[in-house]
Amino acid sequence: MPVITGKQPLPAQFWAVWTATLINRAGGFVIIFLAIYLTSQRGFSETTAGLVIGLYGLGGAIGVTAGGHLTDRWGRRPTALLALGSASALMIVLGLVRGEIAIMVAAGLLGLAAEAARPALGAMITDIVPDADRMRAFNIYFWAINLGFAVAAVLAGFASSAGYFWLFAADAATTAFAAVLIAVKTRETRPAHLEAKHEGGSLAAVAKDRVFLGFIACNLLIALVLLQHMSMLPLAMVDDELPPSTFGVVIALNGILIVVGQLGLTRLLIRRRPAYILPVSAAVIGLGFGLTAFAHTPVWYGATVLVWTLGEMLNAPANSALLAGLSPVAMRGRYQGGYSLSWQLASFLAPTLGGAVRDHADNTTLWLGCLGLGVAAGVWSLLSAPARERRVEALAAEEREAGLVKI
Repeated sequence: MPVITGKQPLPAQFWAVWTATLINRAGGFVIIFLAIYLTSQRGFSETTAGLVIGLYGLGGAIGVTAGGHLTDRWGRRPTALLALGSASALMIVLGLVRGEIAIMVAAGLLGLAAEAARPALGAMITDIVPDADRMRAFNIYFWAINLGFAVAAVLAGFASSAGYFWLFAADAATTAFAAVLIAVKTRETRPAHLEAKHEGGSLAAVAKDRVFLGFIACNLLIALVLLQHMSMLPLAMVDDELPPSTFGVVIALNGILIVVGQLGLTRLLIRRRPAYILPVSAAVIGLGFGLTAFAHTPVWYGATVLVWTLGEMLNAPANSALLAGLSPVAMRGRYQGGYSLSWQLASFLAPTLGGAVRDHADNTTLWLGCLGLGVAAGVWSLLSAPARERRVEALAAEEREAGLVKI
């Protein structure tokens, strides 16, 4: 068990969830290599392959919504077990089906099941970790996710040489193992007195908040760029006749850099103003993907990954801090839901649009387009920064007047 400094040791049940997540992510081979699998093994066009990956994201949007509802109404543990168990079975199904329609349906259902576990596990951690230790716990949890991704990216490249079905089988096995660990090592954590409260739909709750909608729109632009690394980047490397194992090693640099440097960078930026960090992060992310237009060797591809990963590392803590500040206390859940849905929407649009650009234009157009989106998001964030800071200050003042304590 890792040794983490802090006033109190984190609960054993947290470490069970942490370990299950690490194992699940370390075996997360399918999505990393799905684009290559669909084009090289199933003969799909790049547009169709992008659509399949997009349907996974669309299923995920439904999954996080349904999973959040079940988490509060049914319970954290049963929702996590249902989601993980279903995802394990659906990975095998996706590896076995052959027709385009069958693969599309299986990918959408897999996205729904896999993403439905996120709110359940997040709520479980929130339930069991004291307020004072939650930031530390979620930082460690984020670290495990990225460590698992880095391991998966390396192992998947070499495992694919034994046959692509083994990627699906190994992913299913690690997901099932995570479910077993949750079943054996955790208990239901939902407070007995918890009652669901309905004060309008999540979209209606945020529709009138133009500052927050602008924040989500900027995040959507950045997400459209960032998520190209899971769909179009591997295809670009295939175009350069680089083997799948090379892509695995190159993309693993993303997780490795985050694992090594994220916590230190977060401490470095703790006194900086999040609204003004986001424009810088957007520009760096756009620059990193824009440089991919000129990449043709493993070293050059690796260098571009390091650039946009630095931007991602700047973006993550600033986004989290600004999201918290822009969310009214009474609607934090709905604002978090709106933010999460922006990522799920991007996970559908990014591969779909990226595949279409590659089919009808070329790689250079795609990557320079990413640069343009990054710059546009950066300028938008910079111009919006004063309004965002005023909204954060106004909400903080309302909380102080109401005698509310920030969590």
